[in-house]
Amino acid sequence: MSGTSLVAIEPFDGDNTDRLQAEIDSLSASGGGRLELLAGIHICRGLRLRSGVDLHLAAGAILRPVPDYAAYLNTTVSVIAEKSDRGMIVARDARRISLTGEGRIEAGCDSFITGDDETVGTFIPAEFRPRVVVFEGCDEVEISSIHISRSPMWTLHFVDCTDLTVRNVTIENDRRLPNTDGIVLDACRGATIENCKISTADDGICLKTSIGPQGVAIGRCENILVRRCTVQSLSCALKIGTETHGDVTNVVFEDCDVSASNRALGIFSRDGGRISNVRFSRIAVECRETPDGFWGSGEALTVNVVDRVAERPAGAVENLIVEDVAGRMEGAITVIAAASSGIRNVSLARIAIDQQPGALGTGRTYDLRPTNADLAPKADGGGRANAWTRGSDGRVIGLQDYPGGMPAVYVAGVTGILMNEVRITRPEPLPQGWNENDVVETAAPDGSGAWQN
Repeated sequence: MSGTSLVAIEPFDGDNTDRLQAEIDSLSASGGGRLELLAGIHICRGLRLRSGVDLHLAAGAILRPVPDYAAYLNTTVSVIAEKSDRGMIVARDARRISLTGEGRIEAGCDSFITGDDETVGTFIPAEFRPRVVVFEGCDEVEISSIHISRSPMWTLHFVDCTDLTVRNVTIENDRRLPNTDGIVLDACRGATIENCKISTADDGICLKTSIGPQGVAIGRCENILVRRCTVQSLSCALKIGTETHGDVTNVVFEDCDVSASNRALGIFSRDGGRISNVRFSRIAVECRETPDGFWGSGEALTVNVVDRVAERPAGAVENLIVEDVAGRMEGAITVIAAASSGIRNVSLARIAIDQQPGALGTGRTYDLRPTNADLAPKADGGGRANAWTRGSDGRVIGLQDYPGGMPAVYVAGVTGILMNEVRITRPEPLPQGWNENDVVETAAPDGSGAWQN
């Protein structure tokens, strides 16, 4: 995005927030332009982008936001995520805005770590952490070529935005710090994410429809294209959900590479919105087992529908195509409707996966979290709020045993599923705890009683 004016800023020894914000405001007021940060280190508190402004980090420029939650008191946002209502770079109701350049944003996650949880192998995050970028209600948005590292929380969060492009962006987060999602599209319409590289401890690229301050869905998420991205995730690499208060429709993920991930592809319906017309095509996957406190454990594909709030049943998942997927997994492929809304019209085609046992054995259960137990976990639940809770038997609530052991593909409660050239290579002899059948298809699992907290 190019503007009519250019303002170049040399590095400054100290906090330069006031000048940067003044230049952004001035450029916007005069019709738009580019604010270019030149090579060197630029320190600032929260910045608010305005219409018509391109914040451009030149090659060698480092934007280093102040690593203190209080520094972002003036850049609050309306959608709260993991208790966070603040962002380092924010915009609201702006048009024609961009964040571009070959420079870096060093987001300083180390200052938001309070300890080390050796039981699950993750850092303990601070209670309040800012997101790096939060754009709300914006139109004609571009993020390109920027390198973002060590985010304290969600990295790029777009809420109710339209005509959005994210391309050639690199995100490198600490893979031991929870909730550091890479790119989150929240009730966005008309978005393209392409040629991005993401490594993070949480979801890589996630589409969702959150609930707003008035208690209703922010909106719908539709017409989304994700292509030619490489993702490493300790949650789900390419994901729809879990927050699904509004509908999600017309979504394509294609020509992507997923490695070193808990899950590769996932759809999770929980909150009433319908998910429809989704296609995953030409994707390489490599999925590994993880401890039972993490989401998932080595599934190449996970689709599930669960009622986690009785008065707000989950929406249906309909018209799903998964095709030309190849690689390795230590779990299984699961497509499970545990709610009456169900899953309908699923096509799995030309899938070639090598299924191998992991060292932990956690792949031998399937995962229906988050459940209602995770909404208000008990203090003695032995887990982490909104992540996982253990029941009185010591097991994580929402982890279920496969009937007869782990198959290659587990389908439950699905209406209309076609499988064409689905080839899962399994070891011989089969390891203990594995199902002798490659594909197991059953009625909807009745596990709701086990999910009560």
